[in-house]
Amino acid sequence: MLKIENITKTFSPGTANEKRALKGVSLHMKPKDFVTVIGGNGAGKSTLLNAIAGIFSVDSGKIIIDGNDVTKLPEHQRAQYIGRVFQDPRMGTATDMTIEENMSMALRRGKSRTLRKGITKKEKDMFREYLHMLDLGLENRMSAKAGLLSGGQRQALTLLMATMTKPKLLLLDEHTAALDPKTAKKVLELTKKIIEEEQLTALMITHNMKDALKHGNRLMMMHEGNILIDLQEEQKANLQVTDLLKMFEKASGASATNDRMLLV
Repeated sequence: MLKIENITKTFSPGTANEKRALKGVSLHMKPKDFVTVIGGNGAGKSTLLNAIAGIFSVDSGKIIIDGNDVTKLPEHQRAQYIGRVFQDPRMGTATDMTIEENMSMALRRGKSRTLRKGITKKEKDMFREYLHMLDLGLENRMSAKAGLLSGGQRQALTLLMATMTKPKLLLLDEHTAALDPKTAKKVLELTKKIIEEEQLTALMITHNMKDALKHGNRLMMMHEGNILIDLQEEQKANLQVTDLLKMFEKASGASATNDRMLLV
């Protein structure tokens, strides 16, 4: 489903601020893989997701989604393959648009525009059914503006919008990091439910090692622009956070002390 072949990315090359963010990263994901990615600040996690999404072009290598080489495609052309949820709940919805208007935009993402205006009754009924799945009462507030929702409600709505057209690849960029623990747990449960029910292929970045161990069928650890560790489901099944920290120190040759608060 996703093939990344030896991609590299350097920011501000040839300057005092030069940063080699990705150093020949390769990754293959099968359909229905749910991969969690952990690592400290500057490890290259978000850079990897941004490269896949087309936020910027890579210096070298290839990115292939569902057999389609998207390496040179701009972000808007990749939207037909990708659903994404950001760390900031405000980034996934338009504040001044209603819930149903936001969902209508998501339904049409990556598709050709037409002259047809408005939202049909059939679409409204479909949106109501989707919102009912969230168990947040939003199906009764479809005419409310997204800006009036709480952070958790907006993030749950964004997750729904990102998955309602069954994208080839779902990118989750620390999508619970800005939420309080109770709300984060609820959104993670919704994430797991939607991925399993819709049989999606997903790549989730997190700073929380417990969440990385609990969710997904595969776990990767990044450090300084490289993938250091790649564990399959059976390999991570009985691991604890302390085990991962030891694996990190062994693979990187560096102490995890500075990243401990970020990773646990």
